[in-house]
Amino acid sequence: MERLAQIRQQNSVDELTDYEREEIDYAIALSLSEENQKDDIYQSKYEQASKVQLGEDELLAIALQESLYVEDPSKHSTGNSLQLHPISSSGSRICAGCKNRIGHEDSQSCMGADWHPNCFRCYACDLPIADKFSEFEDHPYHELCYRANHHSRCYICKNCLPVNEEGLEFKVHPFWMQMYCPSHERDGTPRCCSCDQMEPRDRSYLLLDDGRKLCRDCRDSAIMNTHECQPLYLEIQGFYESMNMKVDQHIPLSLVARQALNEAMDGETNGHHHSHETRGLCIPEGRSVPTVTLRPRIGVGSDYINMVTEPHKLFHSPNVNAILILYGLPRLLTGSNLAHEMMHAWLLLEGYPKLSPEVEEGICQVLAYMWLNSEIYSSSTNAVSSSSLPSSSSSATTSKKGKWSDFEIRLGKYFKHQIETNPLLAYGEGFRLGNKAVEKHGLRKTLDHIRLTGTYPL
Repeated sequence: MERLAQIRQQNSVDELTDYEREEIDYAIALSLSEENQKDDIYQSKYEQASKVQLGEDELLAIALQESLYVEDPSKHSTGNSLQLHPISSSGSRICAGCKNRIGHEDSQSCMGADWHPNCFRCYACDLPIADKFSEFEDHPYHELCYRANHHSRCYICKNCLPVNEEGLEFKVHPFWMQMYCPSHERDGTPRCCSCDQMEPRDRSYLLLDDGRKLCRDCRDSAIMNTHECQPLYLEIQGFYESMNMKVDQHIPLSLVARQALNEAMDGETNGHHHSHETRGLCIPEGRSVPTVTLRPRIGVGSDYINMVTEPHKLFHSPNVNAILILYGLPRLLTGSNLAHEMMHAWLLLEGYPKLSPEVEEGICQVLAYMWLNSEIYSSSTNAVSSSSLPSSSSSATTSKKGKWSDFEIRLGKYFKHQIETNPLLAYGEGFRLGNKAVEKHGLRKTLDHIRLTGTYPL
């Protein structure tokens, strides 16, 4: 067009030569070509804009359709249990399963997508889902398949935990945090007499001669007779000496079975109770009790048999005559029982007045708790290899050396937890008040106040 204007400016039409006329025709043709190209560009942009608008309309339609999807209010506590909603297709949609177009047949809208009925399948068994389903990690499952693959199972029977209208129904051990069916608290499932864990169906516990059961982890450090307990007894005496509370009198120690301990407890008040069972006893008067003198052996069915006992006369004296401890308990529990009963003996030998159960049992629990703390602390600092122990030594007949197992560390914390949370007035609340007094005033000032007033200092 610029070239055409220049030609017109230079010459009038009458003065144009043949060459100039050809130039004008070429310029006009070129101009028309450019106009056509612009029209094509405009048409292309219009078509693109139409397509974008169409895409937005489709997205709007999908959003509207999804807004009509309603989730079933009944859900499992561990998975999203939803209800399928068949609808009639009225538009063009793509199946999230096969990626093909969904026609006018019925389809299913769930998990934010549309599906052919035969394409919405369980992630576990690959069969179509026609009713309720559970969702886990963006995958659908039949409810039974979900329970089989992802549902929490009972620690004891290994079956899936029962479900009620509110969700899973289960009990949890307050320390070990094992989930189990509530029915096992009523069906006679045994518990370990030491750590209180219930016996799993796939792992039998050991049966002691007196009817108690002991799990295999606790058995590894269990002290089974009086002779085996002597090194630990000396260790407890050393613990008292380290706090300037030396017990000068030699007090006989005997490990006894449950029946003998319960019989010896008749008429006594200084007994270390655990729920309905006594685990230790400090005896200030003479009597005869059957003491365990020969370690029982393991018989058929992992039961302890052939325990040998003999009468042991506890001669009368104005002092403490004996300390009795339940046999077959792990070293840490035996030691804490010993520390408890040793405190009863120390109070008696030091001439303390008769104290209320809350004060006497409470301060005895404080000493047992302090010994457990010292043992747990030493376990983190004592890294002596068990190979350095004398060849004649046994893990059950010596004070603990070397690195503790993970279970032993947790077991020590469990015994502390038992003392801290004991629901009994004397052993539980008495300990909590006594421990608070010791933390505030120190052990010696607390004991001096108890001697003078029979109560804990405020």
